[in-house]
Amino acid sequence: MRYPRIGIICAFAIALLSLTAVSMNAQPATNPQNQDASVKSDSQIQSDLVKAMSKDRFKTVQATANGGTVTLSGKVGLFADKEEADRKAHHIKNVIAVRNDIEVARATVSDQELQEKLVKKLEYDRVGYGTTAFNAISVSVTGGVVTLGGHAYGPIDKDSAHSVAAYFPGVQDVMNDIEVDPASPMDDRIRIDTARAIYGQASLNKYAMDPAKPIRISVQHGNVTLYGVVDNKADKDIAFIRANGVPGVFKVTNELQVEGDSQLRD
Repeated sequence: MRYPRIGIICAFAIALLSLTAVSMNAQPATNPQNQDASVKSDSQIQSDLVKAMSKDRFKTVQATANGGTVTLSGKVGLFADKEEADRKAHHIKNVIAVRNDIEVARATVSDQELQEKLVKKLEYDRVGYGTTAFNAISVSVTGGVVTLGGHAYGPIDKDSAHSVAAYFPGVQDVMNDIEVDPASPMDDRIRIDTARAIYGQASLNKYAMDPAKPIRISVQHGNVTLYGVVDNKADKDIAFIRANGVPGVFKVTNELQVEGDSQLRD
């Protein structure tokens, strides 16, 4: 009576092994519905891309979608156009990722000339908003790539400097490393008092005449740094003394340059 039981067990084992082999050799079935959905999604993305890139500045931009990934190619006149095309693609429904291979028209001048032109452009940025004297933004250009550094009074000033560079012909990319000064009522008071102390001095009042070329006053946690270009060493020293006399100032660093020294700050 034991043998039939053993036979049943063996038969069951053989059947189980056969099912396992079939399972291992079986290929995963493709779902036509999933494929159709993917194709339809890419088709809709493609249609939305055409609408998003309908403006003249994107007329040479090609955009394709594959599996939810968008690839942008072609050429634009400004780096700002490349950034905008990227933003538009990211905002389209069902887009998973964007590969931005758009080329930007190159400058017809050297990096040094491009740098100097940008510095002059940035000198007048934010004039009339009351923060010009409190921004100390540096500019450097390598291979058409602009790097912005230094300090900005607020995030709007930082973004504005980025925009100036991005819309400047010949700029290939913008690295925005500007530090935004911390929001502080004490620092705001020091800024105003330092400005009054410096521009209230008869020999230094002339630096307030051109709103784009003031003695720049950068303040972080009570630490004051003076930037800009002055006519002579006497003006540099007087500005330093006046800033040191402002109540609440912990330290003054004098980065003022005497006329003739090179300094590329806006």
